[in-house]
Amino acid sequence: MTAVAFILKGYPRLSETFIAQEIRGLERRGLDIRLVSLRHPTDAARHPIHAEIDAPVLYLPEYLKDQPGRVRRGWRAARRLPGYAAARRRWLADLRRDPTANRVRRFGQACVLAAELPADVGRLHFHFLHTPASVARYAALMRGLPFSGSAHAKDIWTTPDWDLAEKLAEADWVATCTASGAARLRTLAPDPARVALVYHGIDLARFPPPPATARPAGGPVTLLSVGRLVAKKGYDDLIDALARLPADLDWRLVQIGGGDLAEPLRRRAEAAGIADRIAWRGPQPQEAVLTALRAADLFVLASKIAADGDRDGLPNVLMEAQSQGLPVLATAVSAIPELIRDGETGRLVPPEDPAALAEALAGLIADPDARARLGAAGAARVRTEFDAARCLDALTDRFGLETVGRAA
Repeated sequence: MTAVAFILKGYPRLSETFIAQEIRGLERRGLDIRLVSLRHPTDAARHPIHAEIDAPVLYLPEYLKDQPGRVRRGWRAARRLPGYAAARRRWLADLRRDPTANRVRRFGQACVLAAELPADVGRLHFHFLHTPASVARYAALMRGLPFSGSAHAKDIWTTPDWDLAEKLAEADWVATCTASGAARLRTLAPDPARVALVYHGIDLARFPPPPATARPAGGPVTLLSVGRLVAKKGYDDLIDALARLPADLDWRLVQIGGGDLAEPLRRRAEAAGIADRIAWRGPQPQEAVLTALRAADLFVLASKIAADGDRDGLPNVLMEAQSQGLPVLATAVSAIPELIRDGETGRLVPPEDPAALAEALAGLIADPDARARLGAAGAARVRTEFDAARCLDALTDRFGLETVGRAA
């Protein structure tokens, strides 16, 4: 079998464990993968799974001006490829509708990729339908190769319809990890069958059940939230909800994740008078997240749709929390209701409603029996319906891999 080049925004990234999990899972099933990253890593830490991935990484010039010699060599080599003229026409048509430096950069990166792509690569596969898909599309045209990909969240909801439709028309197939995302893409695809719903699931080997140890009685109820400090994660709403909690409730919040809103959110917590109850831990590797999940009493995520349309897909961290028997309180936005059944396997409240979030928080903080019931039900569903090994079977078929290694 020929190799497949995976085109990624950046690699490795702490916030994209679901991609690393997929790559390693496909490697174990025999897929020969080469990674191509549009950016160099910016996270100081890495997850253990990144050390397990065998695929070599090719870093393209993040900005064309930073490696002008390499870009010129790539362009000259690409111009000699049979598909260059078609790729250039496609890019110029895109540029007329999207006259941005970003669009120019993607064509330059595609030229470098087409020139430097190893000869044994027989398919390009992107993760995210915006910029990685553009680079994959142009380079695939230049090299005369098929391409496919995976769509996730922001790329589905913030990319122009014309851009999505044309990529869906040319790609062999596109997988996406939520039913809501699949429904949107199928309305734009000339052949809806090209869009496959493939949940990422969770690698249960990395998230085994927690040790059966009794939690110490007394002390504050520990709330945990894991997510980037960006608008769509709704941390402003969470802070406002926490500020509404009755004064006699004993709680503390641990937040894991970094982002551009870190300082504004800290100031918001200070203004609300709850800064001393919140521990901001910043980005953490997976083993630290697992430790935090096992030490918490309740997981909370207040996702919402950002002003620019950006939103979550199905955050893997919700499955990670449930795998540890941790009760989850989240918002009914995007694909989150595909995982959490309100009142059965967790609690859901409307997005952007701090009052409703505060009411649900207060009820769960005060009711350990409800937390235990929801946590147990959530863990049972994740382990039966969101096992990554089973979810990976659909991609195994799409890539034409043998059935060896398939989940039983």
